[in-house]
Amino acid sequence: MLRDLEELFGSVPADAEQSAYADAVVVENLLGKQTAANRRLSYQRLRELYGLDPRIPLFRVLRRLWDVDVPGRPRLAVLAAMARDPLLTATAPVVVLLEPDQEMMRSTVLAKLRGTADDRLNDAVLDKVARNTASSWAQAGFLQGRVRKVRCRVKPTPGTVALALWLGWLEGYAVAQLLDSPWARVAGDGSPPELLPLALKASQLGLIHARSAAGVLSIDPTILDPAAAAATRR
Repeated sequence: MLRDLEELFGSVPADAEQSAYADAVVVENLLGKQTAANRRLSYQRLRELYGLDPRIPLFRVLRRLWDVDVPGRPRLAVLAAMARDPLLTATAPVVVLLEPDQEMMRSTVLAKLRGTADDRLNDAVLDKVARNTASSWAQAGFLQGRVRKVRCRVKPTPGTVALALWLGWLEGYAVAQLLDSPWARVAGDGSPPELLPLALKASQLGLIHARSAAGVLSIDPTILDPAAAAATRR
């Protein structure tokens, strides 16, 4: 739902309350849906994936980075969605670990989804989820092609690396592992040494704290959350 998210964030102020997002989608029909039911469904899905509530730390971080890192928006969106959608997260290795120009096999995606969902989803639902996740990875820039979907190289950005480091920190990864976590691989293609300059750039932008000197790496992504950053300033 990248296009809907871009439309919504482009019209609703970053400091707006949750009700403003609901009004924009359901009442004002900002997304141009044909029926009231479609408006409500679109709002429900966007809220499930992204929260749309400034009381949620992940959403605060996403909204902060949205305006800072325009080129990284597709990866910011998929990282945020992964944090709230375990089925999307389950398909990440199937896509991200492919070599450039290597084809994504639908059977592999379905097998991964079946293993994650156990018996909770029937084959028809799993097939729909597989189509939706393939579309998500294509919108994020990792896949291209209508029928035969192949892996593309994705350029990381300071914002996507900062978000990946923050999510890795939340999951409990040690500093030495943050640039090589599953989250970092979704930030964009690159080894930890290649991602480090982007982490340092994010630090220069005031998004995180990062420092590398004399072979010692220090990363503190906590200030990426505006609420945490404000508390630090106080």
